[in-house]
Amino acid sequence: MVGVSGKRANGEGSIYPYKNGFAAYVWVDTPDGKRKRKYVYGKTRDEVHDKWIRLHTEAKKGPVATRHRTVAAFLAYWLNEIVKPNLAPLSYVSYEGSVRLYIAPHLGTKRLDKLSVRDVREWLNKLAVICQCCAQGKDAKRAPGRRKCCAVGECCEAYPSRRVVQAARDALRAALTHAVTEEEIGKNVASLVKVPKPRRRRIKPWSVAEAGQFLADGAARDDHLLAAWVLVLTLGLRRGEVLGLTWKSVDFEAGELYVDHQIQRAGREILHRETKTEESDDFLPLPALCLKALRIRRAQQTGDRKAAGDLWQDGHGLIFTTKYGTPIEPGNLTRMFALRARRAGLRAIPLRNTRHTCSSLLVALKVHPKVAQRILRHSQIAMTMEVYAEASEEDVRRALGKLSEAMGGTG
Repeated sequence: MVGVSGKRANGEGSIYPYKNGFAAYVWVDTPDGKRKRKYVYGKTRDEVHDKWIRLHTEAKKGPVATRHRTVAAFLAYWLNEIVKPNLAPLSYVSYEGSVRLYIAPHLGTKRLDKLSVRDVREWLNKLAVICQCCAQGKDAKRAPGRRKCCAVGECCEAYPSRRVVQAARDALRAALTHAVTEEEIGKNVASLVKVPKPRRRRIKPWSVAEAGQFLADGAARDDHLLAAWVLVLTLGLRRGEVLGLTWKSVDFEAGELYVDHQIQRAGREILHRETKTEESDDFLPLPALCLKALRIRRAQQTGDRKAAGDLWQDGHGLIFTTKYGTPIEPGNLTRMFALRARRAGLRAIPLRNTRHTCSSLLVALKVHPKVAQRILRHSQIAMTMEVYAEASEEDVRRALGKLSEAMGGTG
């Protein structure tokens, strides 16, 4: 770097004492085509010299930014260039919402490299007590006659939940992790701030008798979603997985179901996309009850197609559709499940809270333990046998009897 005369070549910059340490600069070409000085700082000369060497190397490779980005500018870059092309659409929607509503309004103007642990902690504490109706102007967007709280000076205290606060912190942490990877900052300050974990409300799952009553009621009413409820309760499928099933997913001869797609709501779009990971894809054996329900569903859909005529849309060959062949909105399936539970005279449980009931129903259907192990994805057969040991033979017979009658006999 230094010639025989002791002088540095033109454009190499220099190292000099600065405040309580040292500083150095290098002339670099900026992204906008200008020639500017880029500075580095440190407590010792050796530390600054190492940074100075790295900066020289970076400058030789191409343009170098001389000004640090704000948090808002980096988050916009992260969402559009990193999250959107590489993560699932639902992840982008979640991160984008957290950035737009909760992070950028409070931390957006701060310099990325100056963001501190204290800044993040104070932001999270403040966020937890900010009425989001006021902050987002929700009441002000309503028609004048319907305004009832923040817009008329009566705060409704719609504070974000613990889950929302945690999601905002997690989004910032994910963004800063990438900033560290790209060497824009030295450490991830968001990962050093803890937030209280949201408490999950524990809900008692349905018993075999309750699940049997629910399915029997659906069968008696010729429910077009009966097969969906059967698959959820006997195979433990997720909401999106059930809605994403196509007729190509079912092998009636082998008695198997291949799960590899799902329906998701991502912003304003409904997407039919692959499951999250390859590990989520699986061939699941279908108990006789499932096969019978799917045959009933196939006949129902044939009737729907004839009734719809030219209005029928058959984009993906989905098993569960509206009466016009279009995908079912995931949120609507959740509401339909709750509605049918009330109609059957049962206590309401979330649709996602059916997995434990699924294991009990497999016992009720007398599915072989090794088959049940595959369906439940237990690593050890002993786990499956524990479930089988819990079942009451009386409950089994009663639930199956009602269900068999409602579906016109098993088979």
